[in-house]
Amino acid sequence: MQNRPPSSDANASPDTKVEALVKRIAQAIDHGLLPAGTRLRSVRDCADKEDVSRNTVVEAYNRLIARGYAESRPGSGYYARKAPGARVQAPAAHLVEAVDVVSLLREQLEQHYEVRVGDGRPPATWMEGSELGRHLRGVRSNTWNQLEHGYGTPWGYLPLRQTIARLLHERSIQADARQVLLTQGANHALDLIVRQLLRPGDVVLVDSPGYYPLFGKLKLAEVTMVGVPRLPDGPDLEALHALAAAHRPKVFFTQSLAHNPTGGSLSLAKAHRLLQLAAQHDLQIVEDDPFADLMPASAPRLSALDQLDRVIYVSSFSKTLSAGLRVGFIAGPSAIINDLCDLKMVTLVSTSDFVERVVSQLIDGGQYRRHLTRLKARLHVAQRLSLPAMERAGLRLLSPYTGGYYVWAELPGGETEIDLVRRAAAEGIFVSPGSVFFPDRHSARPCMRVNVAYASDERFLRLFQPA
Repeated sequence: MQNRPPSSDANASPDTKVEALVKRIAQAIDHGLLPAGTRLRSVRDCADKEDVSRNTVVEAYNRLIARGYAESRPGSGYYARKAPGARVQAPAAHLVEAVDVVSLLREQLEQHYEVRVGDGRPPATWMEGSELGRHLRGVRSNTWNQLEHGYGTPWGYLPLRQTIARLLHERSIQADARQVLLTQGANHALDLIVRQLLRPGDVVLVDSPGYYPLFGKLKLAEVTMVGVPRLPDGPDLEALHALAAAHRPKVFFTQSLAHNPTGGSLSLAKAHRLLQLAAQHDLQIVEDDPFADLMPASAPRLSALDQLDRVIYVSSFSKTLSAGLRVGFIAGPSAIINDLCDLKMVTLVSTSDFVERVVSQLIDGGQYRRHLTRLKARLHVAQRLSLPAMERAGLRLLSPYTGGYYVWAELPGGETEIDLVRRAAAEGIFVSPGSVFFPDRHSARPCMRVNVAYASDERFLRLFQPA
């Protein structure tokens, strides 16, 4: 490694200095500046050149060994190793294609691409890397001292369930803490519901386009999915009526507000009619509301109109607080919630009491509400920049933006989804092709889901400029 000037950040924490040194050496190995077998500088020499302590260098070298970047040869020193195979420059073929549920979900978790218009969440700097991070560090240390050693109740941390019941009241959903079951995010909630309510061969209705991770769970459970076309103001109710009569489904899974992937929201008139059809066809409704805290409390929700009679309500803090804090919940009729609690206990025992306490303290301390204010402001700026830019680029928006993370865009110029995915991947851009969001994997016209947080990036917009 080349010599570098002394660090200007004299006040950086020891761990920050270690990680900075690890990053510099790892990048040098990744880029071939330190080929495999090259001897790293001695601890003393590195400490002098990098203007850090010897302990910092030793810790950095140990972390490089743990991450596969270096090896220790007793009596000789530390040597570079071939860069770990997982750190490849080019995405794997299944990521370039990105046309099945598993590969799309994997790319959102592993994050190979730099421009992430297809991602399901906003940038980390908006969330864990924001001002909220300072509060998280303090809350976690305080919470650790309060923990009792044990599994905790399978229902979840009671004060948080009581807080959620209060939040539900603000949304005009009358429920008490005994009707609230905490889960590891909305996906865990949906998994419990699928396991409890459905058996192989059962038929369910789903939004089309809709939430693709749900499709994977239903396929795994060998449940037959029938798609209900999604319109800008909610499901196509004429189609739903005909499909319910023809297939006699047990459940309809839907997202009412800031719909994933279209971004549209359910109208009040359509919500009333949908509940009438559900009663007519004896249809249980599962309403997934992951963006609840970004939407007005008075927005039309099936759960508020139905008061958790025929509707099971699912929500989460993962989309608005932190994906690392996997806390969601189910609210519904007491008998169903009791059964779901038993199933949770059999399959998981309990969720993390520690994480639930962290979320509870962030809400009660007011940090979460302040974070939501900043998050909404960032979304407002992002959509104000992104939507006109996308339209100028020739993308047609098929649903009005209603306050979440997504818009649904039709591709210009007759380009196919797979061609766009390939061109975007070659430029380091991750997009979500529309076909993934249909239960039959077929989109009538080429579309994509776009995250407004990234959509004003010129690298993305240049994809649609004439060659």
